[in-house]
Amino acid sequence: MTLAYDGSHIDGSAYVDVIDAAHRAPGWLNSLTTAWSAYGLALFAVLMLAGWWQARRAGTPAAVTALAVPLITLAAFGVDALLKLAVREDRPCRTFGVATLEACPAPGDWSFPSNHSALAAAAAVALFYVSRRLGAVALAAAVLMAASRVWVGVHYPHDVLAGFLVGAVVAAAAAGAVRRHAPALTARLAAGPLRPLLAAA
Repeated sequence: MTLAYDGSHIDGSAYVDVIDAAHRAPGWLNSLTTAWSAYGLALFAVLMLAGWWQARRAGTPAAVTALAVPLITLAAFGVDALLKLAVREDRPCRTFGVATLEACPAPGDWSFPSNHSALAAAAAVALFYVSRRLGAVALAAAVLMAASRVWVGVHYPHDVLAGFLVGAVVAAAAAGAVRRHAPALTARLAAGPLRPLLAAA
C-alpha cells in the first residue's frame, strides 16, 4: 500500500470554501469552468502555433525560440511529474469526500503540484520570449486554468500555485538558454530538414 501525503492542513479550509462556492454558483458558470478545465490547454497549443507563425516572419532566431516553446512546456511537465511522484499528495476530493464538478481522479493520481498549472504557466512564460502580446494572453489564460482546477475540485490552492511556479521557473530558465544560444541553434537547424520552419518563404 502506498502512503499518500495529506495536504489538507495547508489550505484545506480554503479548498472547502471554494467547493461550497462552486455548489452555489450558476450552472452556466460551472459548465464553462468545467469545459475550460478539461479542454483549455488546447488554447495554449493554438497560441504556440500563432507565435511560431509570427516569429518565422521576424527572422530565424525568433523562429528558433518559437519552435522551442512546446519542448520547454514538455520539460516543465516532466519536472512537475517528478515532483508529483516524490510528494505523493492525495487529491483533496478524495481526502474530504466532497461532491465536485469534475470526477475525482483515481487513487495514485497525485495532486501536488498541478500538471495543468505547470503546463499553462510554462507555455505562457515561454511565449513571452516570442511575443509579449501572446505571452500576456497566455498568462491570463494560465491564471484562469489554475483557478479552474481548484473550482472543479481536483486540486488544493497550494497545488496550483506550486504548479504555476514550477512551470514559470523551468520555462524562464529554458527559454533564456535558448535565446542565448539562438545564433548557434539557428545555424544548426538551418542546415537541416527543419529549415523550412525557420523563415517565411
